[in-house]
Amino acid sequence: MAKLKVDGKEIEVPDHYTLLQAAEAAGAEVPRFCFHERLSIAGNCRMCLVEVKGGPPKPQASCAMGVRDLRPGPNGEPPEMFTNSPMVKKAREGVMEFLLINHPLDCPICDQGGECDLQDQAMAFGVDSSRFHENKRAVEDKYIGPLVKTIMTRCIHCTRCVRFTTEVAGISELGLIGRGEDAEITTYLEQAMTSELQGNVIDLCPVGALTSKPFAFTARPWELNKTESIDVMDAVGSAIRVDTRGREVMRVMPRNNDQVNEEWISDKTRFIWDGLRTQRLDRPYVRKGGKLAPASWSEAFAAIKDAVGKAAPEKIGAIAGDLAAVEEMYALKLLVSSLGSANVDCRQDGAALDPALGRGSYIFNSTIEGIEQADAILIVGANPRFEASVLNARIRKRFRAGPLPIGVIGEMGDLRYDYEALGAGPETLKDLAGGNGKFFDKLKKAERPLVIVGQGALGRSDGAAVLGLAAKLASAVGAIKDGWNGFAVLHNAAARVGGLDIGFVPGEGGKDVAGMTADSDVLFLLGADELDMSKVSAGCVVYIGTHGDAGAHRADVILPASAYTEKSGTYVNTEGRVQMTNRAGFAPGEAREDWAIIRALSDVLGKKLPFDSLAQLRAKLYGEVPHLARIDRIEAGSADDVAKAAKLGGRLAKGPFVSPVRDFYLTNPIARASAVMAECSALARGGFKQAAE
Repeated sequence: MAKLKVDGKEIEVPDHYTLLQAAEAAGAEVPRFCFHERLSIAGNCRMCLVEVKGGPPKPQASCAMGVRDLRPGPNGEPPEMFTNSPMVKKAREGVMEFLLINHPLDCPICDQGGECDLQDQAMAFGVDSSRFHENKRAVEDKYIGPLVKTIMTRCIHCTRCVRFTTEVAGISELGLIGRGEDAEITTYLEQAMTSELQGNVIDLCPVGALTSKPFAFTARPWELNKTESIDVMDAVGSAIRVDTRGREVMRVMPRNNDQVNEEWISDKTRFIWDGLRTQRLDRPYVRKGGKLAPASWSEAFAAIKDAVGKAAPEKIGAIAGDLAAVEEMYALKLLVSSLGSANVDCRQDGAALDPALGRGSYIFNSTIEGIEQADAILIVGANPRFEASVLNARIRKRFRAGPLPIGVIGEMGDLRYDYEALGAGPETLKDLAGGNGKFFDKLKKAERPLVIVGQGALGRSDGAAVLGLAAKLASAVGAIKDGWNGFAVLHNAAARVGGLDIGFVPGEGGKDVAGMTADSDVLFLLGADELDMSKVSAGCVVYIGTHGDAGAHRADVILPASAYTEKSGTYVNTEGRVQMTNRAGFAPGEAREDWAIIRALSDVLGKKLPFDSLAQLRAKLYGEVPHLARIDRIEAGSADDVAKAAKLGGRLAKGPFVSPVRDFYLTNPIARASAVMAECSALARGGFKQAAE
């Protein structure tokens, strides 16, 4: 720790702090454009100048000077710095004047207006007039893809975007060319950016040079209602803010959560919102004469009652989709069991995960934040770049922090960091679990090894055997010990862990997804669209969902439901963290919240569920599964759970592990309804090449 005085106030801070961090710790406000806590220091905007007593007779850039660089007073007094002296004030006004020499007066039409750092700091630290009357420089706008709009004349060359793409996203797509007045930020060849995290440069840009292309000219920030929520596009559970105007979602922004997503979100999370408006189911439908026709709620419920009345209990089943909240899965499970059936399953892909083995066998036990403590990583059958982009950025962050051996089993391509390709399939894993190979020694030597198992390894016919081998390997290399559990299952469906927590899996004598699709008379699909609908043989398919996707096309009765932005729902992310979405708007037309639909249907079927409100449902749910009441907390998995999983055996199949995410941009019904995601998908398939607009 180091002592120093900031504006006469004595404080103690860690000696690795910069002067800027020390000033903030003392409560002093220091303006900045280029400095960002999660990026390397550039020191090129000079806005954060401070005066250092005993130092050179000129202002110092506080972001680039460390506390340990300060000199104490002649008699050993603590060093002093000033953030508001006349010298500092004059220096900042000079910097601001230089920044505004070439900056266009675009504020009335700029999308960043109202959220612009330059605007705010010009008001707080600038002067009220300009001495320059020469022509301003102009820079041609660049095409960098369908997501980020560029107006490069506004650019102040803080290089935040360059540092983000290089350091966090892991691909050097943006750079600065030229010198002086000719300096420009560009992709050079004007191709679309390829990173799944590129939208974060919009938040990083302190001016309006990089803004959201889909959101351009649609709304002003002060017109929007802001609702804090959770993302469900993958199983990371990123903290987001949903901005709405009326009942329409206008944009999605990240919120800071150091334990989960830091302050980044993936492009799918950020730009999915146009898919919430299109292809929506806004009224019930019933199939008559081979065609779906609009119906009333009572007609739809009567059709379901008729089908359920004719079906034997063991021929009734329910499959939960990837975006279902815990509440509706719990209500549907109660309804199906009251009808005398044990046929329920939340594992659309047939993943070999069983809550009977214990929670530690199906969550990311090390936690997402714990990745930064790992000193060797093995990835089995997962492509974290596409399955969990923000989690992949955390692996890259650890990779950049120091030596980190990473081994991959499976065909995964570019993960944005260096790794050792160990093999393609289960034979390699079996060999490794048997103690063979150089990478086994690396894992064994590591203090905190991490074994990440993906759904590409678990969703196969030999998924249980693969899970057993991975758990056995984790135990063999010492990944499970006091203070560290390095056995981590990476999910790609937001609903999966919550479904396993409440036991939404076949009961005694119950059928799994494959059994239900092959042999059912009545099948409830709770937003389940990732199935092969050609194999669904049920006489009556009831689809409870939001979009006209695969499930709705196959359905005999459609009940319109609410999307994740239109309800308060509990989700559990891949690390087992309980999270809750908040309602930002209302569902269109006659659509209702899923749990309410199931509750109303239970009444018609004569099996009335024991709750009339969401609060009553949650009270019953928390009584059965207490840890779901602890929002933003993780109920840790036990080492014994991993030991139980390690005993799983079975024959291994041939063939490589393949990630279940074939197209990052089109993984769920909301994404497939989004025009922006469709454009990104087409660009990705074409190698991101498109002529500049």
